Amino acid sequence: MSTNPTRDRINPEAIDTTPIRRPNWIRVRALNSDDYQSLQHLMRSKALHTVCEEAGCPNMGECWGSGTATFLMLGDVCTRTCGFCDVKHGRPDYLDWEEPERIAQAVKQMNLKHAVITSVNRDERRDGGAPIFAMVIRQIRQMLPGCSVEVLIPDFKGSVEALRIVMAARPEILNHNVETVLRLFKSVQPQDRYEWSQAILTNAKQLDPEVLTKSGIMGGLGETFEEVQDTMRDLRSWGVDILTIGQYLQPSRKHLPIVRYYTPDEFEALKAFGLDLGFQWVESGPLVRSSYHAAEQVRALSAVHKQDRA
Repeated sequence: MSTNPTRDRINPEAIDTTPIRRPNWIRVRALNSDDYQSLQHLMRSKALHTVCEEAGCPNMGECWGSGTATFLMLGDVCTRTCGFCDVKHGRPDYLDWEEPERIAQAVKQMNLKHAVITSVNRDERRDGGAPIFAMVIRQIRQMLPGCSVEVLIPDFKGSVEALRIVMAARPEILNHNVETVLRLFKSVQPQDRYEWSQAILTNAKQLDPEVLTKSGIMGGLGETFEEVQDTMRDLRSWGVDILTIGQYLQPSRKHLPIVRYYTPDEFEALKAFGLDLGFQWVESGPLVRSSYHAAEQVRALSAVHKQDRA
């Protein structure tokens, strides 16, 4: 873990909220393809949610246009209030134990080669909803053998017991995003703790070394370039195999402002630094998000997938 103990909070009154002009290297694809419309209809027909829609992902046009999506489980209301996230927050509804089967049916209908599953936080549950993750992994494997599965999980408040439930189902990739640097952690994610992220990622690798671990960082929230590098060192020391680095894009004026935009050259420099640290794969760019090129990562690196296909 980084040695700098300072955990400064962002003071909203001290931040210039004047919007920064978006640079010309950030281009978001329009949502107008027939594939996008078809996938949206499929999601609605099965009462499913996607993080693509709920979080306003900038790659939604590109991904939905090619027939891929990241499924959002455990409802669409989160128990936490992260300053960067556009997912609704409040008191969530009941847990839908039939949701994993519907997701698996959608994955089969789409004939996906790689399925990415994430969720809102469910802090009212001691297990954080971990059994639902295990169920959806097994349901997808049963309905569509050969489809690899990546789960982007909450921190489960660092619970090894909850994590063990997910790891027992052996996803190809166990992803948990640290999101930001240590100094800004409590300001960006008020209910989260850096040590919970550390516990999830280190214990995942210890529970099953063959499952790839993955994490992501957003740039532009007020961190320094050197702090990003410190966080990358932390993640590598925790055994993380795959790293994604992208630009934070403010969902609305109610969310944390963009302090600055990273240049393409800076993203390339971070990628080179990450590979030098020993990450097996680094995706770094303005519009990179957690599931970007995830299928390629699995097929290049996953021992679990190779065993499943044997």
